[in-house]
Amino acid sequence: MAVLIQSLHYSPAIQSFQNPKPYRRNSVSSSHPPLLLRFRTSRRQKSQYLKSLGIECSTAATVERLDHILLIVDYLKNKGILDSDFPRLSHLCPQIFLPSRSITTANLDALFAFLESDVNASPEQSRFLITTCPELLRRNVNLSLRPTVEFLKEMSVRNLNSPTTINAHLINTPMERLVDKIRFMEQLGLSLEESRLFCRRFPAIFGYSLEFNLKPKVEYLVGEMKRPLSEMVKFPQYLGFSLEKRIVPRYLHLISRKKERVPLPKMLMYSDAKFYQIWK
Repeated sequence: MAVLIQSLHYSPAIQSFQNPKPYRRNSVSSSHPPLLLRFRTSRRQKSQYLKSLGIECSTAATVERLDHILLIVDYLKNKGILDSDFPRLSHLCPQIFLPSRSITTANLDALFAFLESDVNASPEQSRFLITTCPELLRRNVNLSLRPTVEFLKEMSVRNLNSPTTINAHLINTPMERLVDKIRFMEQLGLSLEESRLFCRRFPAIFGYSLEFNLKPKVEYLVGEMKRPLSEMVKFPQYLGFSLEKRIVPRYLHLISRKKERVPLPKMLMYSDAKFYQIWK
């Protein structure tokens, strides 16, 4: 199996599967054993190798399609993706390794060039962004990723190359969803500039659902807690806490202690142990 894996990983070996030539001992460099260069792998062996990386292939996939998947795997490895990364890539975005050839090395060239030039990401940072949000591998650079990054830069959202989960998903967020969050804040009564500033201070808002996250939290703040929106504007992190697991239980506890006017940061930022110790 060691020989099998080496032969699949080595690019010339993959080429030799497609264009086999007669074996001639003198034509092979001594630095590469003949067995590695001329070992012909079957469809089953290729499938087993991909499976060892956590990539499941259809039993109907032809050798040609498997070779395409191997080409994508080899390309990603050359870009710094580790063997241990492939199970996550395959699980979160299995379309990457479909034998339909929907993703090509040309697509990947464009993505890595974009991350380097537009996002200013190093190879290590690019690896983190991609393995954190594998959907990036499927996005069209010019139609999707570049408009989003340009919009974020206009919003003065900086350091998009920093290896954080938020950045990975921000880059992958369609620009229309970013604009929706700005409009939502305007509908609450903030000016355009105030809305942009709010989102810039708390960029995680761009990844939240309006219907299932933002609106319920705002409604609870204003309707149940009877607090002005200005409190949330001062503390945008309020939107980052779970309504069911954090906001509601703590507010109800404060009501029972007649401390319902505790400022939002003190209500939400403390750990459970410290919060319930302070307001016993």
